[in-house]
Amino acid sequence: MLHYSVIFLVIALIAAVFGFGGIAAGAVEIAKILFFIFAIMAVVSFVVSLLRKN
Repeated sequence: MLHYSVIFLVIALIAAVFGFGGIAAGAVEIAKILFFIFAIMAVVSFVVSLLRKN
C-alpha cells in the first residue's frame, strides 16, 4: 500500500511539472489517503503484535 502511495505521489509530481493541476491534485489526494490508511494499519499491527506477546 505504501508502494501505491509513492506511485501516486510521483504521478502527481510529473503532472504538476507538465501543468495538469487537476490530475496532480487528484493524485495527491489519493496518495494522502493511501498513506494514512497504511499508517493506521501499521500502528494497529504493531499494537496487536505487542498484545499477543504477553
